[in-house]
Amino acid sequence: MKKVLVIGGAGYVGCVLVEELLAKGYSVRVLDRLFFGREPMRSFLDRIELVVEDMREFDASHVRDCSAVINLGGLSNDPTAEFNPRANHEMNTEASIHVAEVARRSGIERLVFASTASIYDRGVGEESRDVVLGEEARVDPTAAYATCTLAAEHEILRLADEGFAPVSFRQGTVFGFSPRMRYDLVVNTFVKDALSTGRMTIFYGGGMWRPLIDVKDVARAYVTALESDADRIRGQVFNLAERNYRISELGLRVRRALEDVGVGAQLDVDYEDRLVRSYRISSDKVGRVLGFQARVSVEESVKRMVREIRKHGFTDFSHPRYYNIEWMKLLEETVEAVSRHGYVLAKPPVLTGAGDDVVTPLPAERRPAG
Repeated sequence: MKKVLVIGGAGYVGCVLVEELLAKGYSVRVLDRLFFGREPMRSFLDRIELVVEDMREFDASHVRDCSAVINLGGLSNDPTAEFNPRANHEMNTEASIHVAEVARRSGIERLVFASTASIYDRGVGEESRDVVLGEEARVDPTAAYATCTLAAEHEILRLADEGFAPVSFRQGTVFGFSPRMRYDLVVNTFVKDALSTGRMTIFYGGGMWRPLIDVKDVARAYVTALESDADRIRGQVFNLAERNYRISELGLRVRRALEDVGVGAQLDVDYEDRLVRSYRISSDKVGRVLGFQARVSVEESVKRMVREIRKHGFTDFSHPRYYNIEWMKLLEETVEAVSRHGYVLAKPPVLTGAGDDVVTPLPAERRPAG
């Protein structure tokens, strides 16, 4: 049984990927900081090897006995990358390159890198640039997340040689249910808004394009890379999307799917001028070279999402844990709040030299009466 290291295996894509790997008979080691806790991994935690570590501390011990690495680690969208540019560069560029270098030196056969299709962003307003882009298209991203991810991709693929086969998937905007649920992705946001308010809002008139893919299809693509001939993936880049949608069409499709499961929603359109992303990609290469085709439609995913959200009780839609940037801000505030004392409420017992717990007495003003 081959062992695969999944960096970021407790995240939104990672939880779905680990389940897919286990179902395929792989042995799995997960390296993760557990920013979102262990609960998302509850269904498979007893079937994996878990290493709680920062990917910036990656070393050869983390890939011992492994044959492949799938790197999903780092900051995963524009808001979190812009919130802490230093961490974005350290994780999305430096650490990702370091992981690949260590894997190569350790004799790992292949590495799958989660890149992003947002590097193709052309914005809106220039019709001549509104074209479908393949892997060979010239890209010049300006956003911090896309820039750092692309820099890592270039250096990782340069490491390819006869014994090491790295591959990069430039995945479109992901959607669908995950045990580590996110509501800050466009389809998921539509579903969340419909369930919580009965309304969905399309911004900037919905004219922008976005390539989309369900999280289960992303997981399948990564497994496909593990099982394909190494020469087919060695040093290659593959775009990954089910298809391209205008946001206006996407809103209509989501609303129709929601109606099929008894969820009504009014569709509002906001025409306010704002900074938006727009890009289209071709996923022909991944089908031609690896024989991979996305299977999950937006409508199918939306219906499943509603069922699973209700089943798991993920209906506290305003909780920051569902939004990457809000959760990271909260964690940073928490670190600052507890840094002096190292605890929140219950004060840890003080250990004596003999190893016995000594309970620190309460100040007189806080002792119970009598």
